[in-house]
Amino acid sequence: MICQKGGVLQFSAENALPIAYCKFSCWPTKRRHVQQLSVAEMRMLRWFCGHTRRDRVRNEVIRDRVGVAPIEEKLTQHRLRWFGHVQRRPPEAPVRNGVLERVDNVKRGRGRPKLTWDESVKRDLKDWNISKEIALDRSAWILAINMPEP
Repeated sequence: MICQKGGVLQFSAENALPIAYCKFSCWPTKRRHVQQLSVAEMRMLRWFCGHTRRDRVRNEVIRDRVGVAPIEEKLTQHRLRWFGHVQRRPPEAPVRNGVLERVDNVKRGRGRPKLTWDESVKRDLKDWNISKEIALDRSAWILAINMPEP
């Protein structure tokens, strides 16, 4: 809830970062990106509650008060939702060719290989204990990836 000059304006904290959820579900996120998004989200949530960092209120308390899950879990959920959508597309679909198939003739530079989107999805599937084959059944997939809100 936000106070406005003419009265009280209702505002949901769930609508604060929908663009970030959508954008970050399409490419692999580094820990630095997730940390920056988490900091931005907590700033907004503190602002919604009327707290500052000087009030020394823990993040968990603010999340419980507002009723919002951590952004890392929401990003994982959105990435898995997009993966399910891509898996259900026909094999000749352009989105499936661009996302799930690797290009083998590309010369990669030296050093540690960059994290790819499919590797981050594999990590998410392993962390959430979900099989890749469930994605072909839309209703089962939605039940598998939807986590309850706190």
